[in-house]
Amino acid sequence: MVLAALLLVVLLTCVPYLVSIALAEGPATADASPIFGVTIPAGYKQWELTAPAEEAAPLDELRAVVGNQVAIDAYQAGKLPFPDGTILVKRAWKRKQSPEFASATIPGAATTVQVMVKDSRKYASTGGWGFGRFVNGKPVDEAQHRTCFACHEARAKGRDYVFTRLAP
Repeated sequence: MVLAALLLVVLLTCVPYLVSIALAEGPATADASPIFGVTIPAGYKQWELTAPAEEAAPLDELRAVVGNQVAIDAYQAGKLPFPDGTILVKRAWKRKQSPEFASATIPGAATTVQVMVKDSRKYASTGGWGFGRFVNGKPVDEAQHRTCFACHEARAKGRDYVFTRLAP
């Protein structure tokens, strides 16, 4: 009887805690990219800038690529291929003329967040990289994700499929 009471206390104490953790995590795949299962990493807006970029027409975007500490360390060491655990995030905005300074371009509306995650075993068929492209926080369709690796393979294979160089 004492054992049953103790078990009941443990269950009533632990189950709500475990449920709250599961709910806080959210569904595992709700906002994950098709094919790769990549999600937008928490806290990425505070990551270190690797390089800015400007995309000409027809996109007319300003872009900033940030990386987690694994990425930054690899960039600074000149290490290729990037190690597993590397995460790169490209943030993009429409270019907009500054209302205060006519010759300046500033970020306008956000367009996409694109994520690359290095896991050489999980993503062996795509050079070790998983890809995610998100608009308004939601992944784009599978057809768009099918183009990621082919583009990176054709243009950046010699740089471990990464376009971005560390800005000086």
